[in-house]
Amino acid sequence: MTEQLMDRRATASAEPAPSVLRGAPVAGAAPTGVLARYERWVRTTPGAPAVIDGACRWSYAELDAAADVIAKGLEGRVRPGDLVGVCLDRSAALAATAVALARLGAVYLPLGPRPGERRIQAVTEDIAVVCLIGDPDVLPERQEGAEQVELTVPVEGVNAATSVVAAFGPLATGARTAPPEALYAVLTSGSTGRPKAVAVAEPSLAALLDFYRAETGIAPGDRQSLLIGVAFDPHLLELWAGLTSGAALVPAPDDVRWDPAALTAWWRDAEITLAVSATPMIEPLLDRPWPQDLKLRHLMVGGDRMRRRPGPDVTATVHNAYGPAEATVVTTTHAMRPDDPDVHDTAAPCIGTPMAGATVAVTDADGAVVARGEDGELRIGGSCLSLGYLDPELTARRFTAAPEGVADTDRMYRTGDRVRMLADGRLEFLGRLDDQVKISGVRIEPAEVEAAFEHDEHVRSAVVTAPRDAEGRARLVAHVLPAPGTAPAADALLAAVRAWLPEQAVPSTVRMVDAFPLDANGKVDRRALLDETGQAPSAAAAELPADATAVEILVLTAVRDLLGRPGTTLDDNFTDAGGTSILAARLLAALEKESGVRLRAPELLRQPDLRAIAAVLDKRRAAARTAGS
Repeated sequence: MTEQLMDRRATASAEPAPSVLRGAPVAGAAPTGVLARYERWVRTTPGAPAVIDGACRWSYAELDAAADVIAKGLEGRVRPGDLVGVCLDRSAALAATAVALARLGAVYLPLGPRPGERRIQAVTEDIAVVCLIGDPDVLPERQEGAEQVELTVPVEGVNAATSVVAAFGPLATGARTAPPEALYAVLTSGSTGRPKAVAVAEPSLAALLDFYRAETGIAPGDRQSLLIGVAFDPHLLELWAGLTSGAALVPAPDDVRWDPAALTAWWRDAEITLAVSATPMIEPLLDRPWPQDLKLRHLMVGGDRMRRRPGPDVTATVHNAYGPAEATVVTTTHAMRPDDPDVHDTAAPCIGTPMAGATVAVTDADGAVVARGEDGELRIGGSCLSLGYLDPELTARRFTAAPEGVADTDRMYRTGDRVRMLADGRLEFLGRLDDQVKISGVRIEPAEVEAAFEHDEHVRSAVVTAPRDAEGRARLVAHVLPAPGTAPAADALLAAVRAWLPEQAVPSTVRMVDAFPLDANGKVDRRALLDETGQAPSAAAAELPADATAVEILVLTAVRDLLGRPGTTLDDNFTDAGGTSILAARLLAALEKESGVRLRAPELLRQPDLRAIAAVLDKRRAAARTAGS
């Protein structure tokens, strides 16, 4: 009895465990590289589907033949280690190009199908992009004068380009090259106003693919969605997860990506079994009854804080994933299943525990590991780490030596994220330690957005804030101080910055200011700007046109509320007023909730103004009433 009492006292007085955890190894992890795993399926199951795009199909043998043709078209011009910017959308052509570049030893740099002219200019001034591959009609104008080589690629499919060229321009003096070990590179937001490039080696991606295979059981016969925006680093996971597992990639039509009803309908029609998606795409689905006729088994969700867990009707296992590009897409995950004991819990889910080979530690401001249960900065080490940035000085600042007490890794990436490790090792995400914010799953540094505005000669300076709505979703607001003697229009400024920024980084609102409020240190008081933004008149209180119909008022108030722009009129174009495809998805949901009619994203985005959107909605309502009478 005395011994038991002493044991209990010893346990009670023991210090909490340190906030350090290493992911358990994956049993049977493949020792081969990424390209070798893909080539195994080309040899063993050449007739199996590699890409299914509607009625179009490419077997592994056919996709490989297409990749060989592309590689031959680039041979002699693209050498091992060269950075190649890929400006293609989700398609068989994209998959074949990725394989071709891996076969050549080139570094795949996904830029999205329509990169902005000035963003491309900034990228190519900083890093040595040997060529851009894409549709010549949508490549930036500066590439028109470059030497162009026509490439033979698959041109069928919903997102396919009708023609593709490799445009070779001169390399900028002093432009940075990729490390020789790099397999791919991706761009992340840069605090200097220019994007940063992160290079990732093949073993790091291979470790992620091992983890994904173990978690999902992906295998021949599966259909892996190709849904993520191509410039967003999870695209690398879904692309290579399918091609290295003998599964089929299924490119998503663009209009399903921001429409919850269209997305689940596409999952059903395309018989998707595995999907990777950004959190903002999935959260609206969790507010609806989950379709019970889906073949979807696993859904990997990440890129933004998940604010609620799936309910018991969600038949797929949902993995809440966390990971920066600097740690190869995914670092930690938390799997949620319909039979979990906490399935009715309304609290936000945790971000889980580290994947195989990843080491996570929570540290204080001095870099010392804190005890479990205490808040601190998340640091990441292990096999998941990228090679670093192409900028060595930036790499040295963010990739530092492992803190005392952290074994199994010699360096760790400082994420800037505030987390807490629970007693069982699970991590809770608490927010950012700096000004960086996430908009629809994409990390945005306000300084990059501010720099885009300040390129305009009519702008003296700009400050960007990120107020949140009642549901915790952030939107960007640009506070602009005009240059003396100028009066720039907000719409013109927004149109100009779209050439510099990804869509998620374009503010929804531009506010002109006479001066910026300052704090006691003489710095811009961002908190005061946020407070001023919150005190702006609400959309409901703004003046409404007296001659507007009920449907026009519905559309106008919904748009004003979403954009935070009470001055928006029925004559304004949704996109020009600050609307993005992400906001379009929320507008579709709001209009459906109030009218009972669901429009499709293309119907909304191609209308010239809000009045036309209201007319389409009115017509659809009338048709629904007639059909029901």
